[in-house]
Amino acid sequence: MNVKFLNKLSFWQCAVAASLVGLLAVNLAPEPARAGEPDVRRDAAVDAIEKVLPSVVNIATATIVEYHDFYDTLLQQFYGVNRPGRRREQPDSIGSGVIVDEDGYILTNFHVLRRASRVQVKLWDGRIYDAEPVVVYTSQKDVALLKLRAKPGEKFTAIKFAKDDDLLLGETVLALGNPYGLGGSVSRGILSSKARRPALGDEPLDVQDWLQTDAAINPGNSGGPLINLRGELIGLNVAVYREEQGMGVGFAIPVKQAAAALSDFFTPEWTDSVWFGANVRASPHPLTVTAVQPGSPADKAGLRAGQEIVEVNGKTPTGLINFNRLVIANESRRATLTVVEKGARRALQVQLVPFDSLIRAKLGLTLSTLTRDRAALFQVNPGEGLFVEEVEKNGPADRAQIQKDFLLTAMDGQSTGDLHGVINILSTKNAGERVRVSVLVRRRFGNGYLQLQQGTATVQVR
Repeated sequence: MNVKFLNKLSFWQCAVAASLVGLLAVNLAPEPARAGEPDVRRDAAVDAIEKVLPSVVNIATATIVEYHDFYDTLLQQFYGVNRPGRRREQPDSIGSGVIVDEDGYILTNFHVLRRASRVQVKLWDGRIYDAEPVVVYTSQKDVALLKLRAKPGEKFTAIKFAKDDDLLLGETVLALGNPYGLGGSVSRGILSSKARRPALGDEPLDVQDWLQTDAAINPGNSGGPLINLRGELIGLNVAVYREEQGMGVGFAIPVKQAAAALSDFFTPEWTDSVWFGANVRASPHPLTVTAVQPGSPADKAGLRAGQEIVEVNGKTPTGLINFNRLVIANESRRATLTVVEKGARRALQVQLVPFDSLIRAKLGLTLSTLTRDRAALFQVNPGEGLFVEEVEKNGPADRAQIQKDFLLTAMDGQSTGDLHGVINILSTKNAGERVRVSVLVRRRFGNGYLQLQQGTATVQVR
């Protein structure tokens, strides 16, 4: 099975085309229907598009690349002088996305953003915003989350999610997005398959249970919404099948998978680096606990899968993102959750634990994420380790001979690119148990020669 992912072009290349489209829209504008007569053109598809269009965005990305000019090459070849390359911004790709929260959070495909150092988002009304390149993502589901850099208090129109698996084979569906960088576009088709499974097992992504449609999906549509006639999100456009050979076979990530990824994204762990230990699903469902980590603050408070959360600190959460804000609102890191289970209502007290506090308590050290400059010192990329900022004297890490300025690259064989991964491992360890840590060390010898050395240490958790 040959799946081709979608992107290309930039906003600037499409300005002329967009202007022509605007002129045509003015010159060919139809006469309004006579008073009292229904407009036969206004069907469910038109209503759904008008409802959803303010939530659809166009995405343009750029990558910072390093280059050397002719004189740099001469200096290197004849004099052995290596000058640092100069950097410039190079347009990379285009894509689409959909606003899922009024504060400007956008769902799109990870493959649209994976190399981006800068992201610009254009709304349906022409407004352009910079966006955080990747807030969080999951490459396995090809889903990523963006955040618009908007003015404080500025609100946006969010799309409504369809219910999980509320799909009818053959129902009319609409694909919205930014094909070929031409701007907002809509295509219409039917839902051709609700659970398309690959013929072969060597695809780069797990396309099992992707949606299939014959609505036209083209390069640039990636990350745009696939909606039903109610104007509800049923999937994220992601790929076409053999674009150069065939037509009418497009794929979308089901809303069930996108919503699950969103539940993973919006947790206190990801947004505020505090340990909560539960996953919650929302829209269009009630806020429902889907999983609880054993031994976590949520588990100790009595939170269980299946419970519905109706209040947080006396306030009714309006959705998943609002729930997350309410949970971490108090400086004390304590939250009161009112839950309903089998018709019974009760209040639970959750004491969240900051990542730094948990790591210091368990290992006796302080970790930080890698900056680009520090990553360069260790000849790695940001996200390939955690920098050891401080080590508590006579603490577990100190006794294992881990020192300040080491790079922690793995724990129990799992890479440690972020604090969340460390917490997932440490949270399962009881006092007295051991964790095996891999480190990278910069050693300077007497002649000034610098060498990177790898090592391992076994730390007893306290």
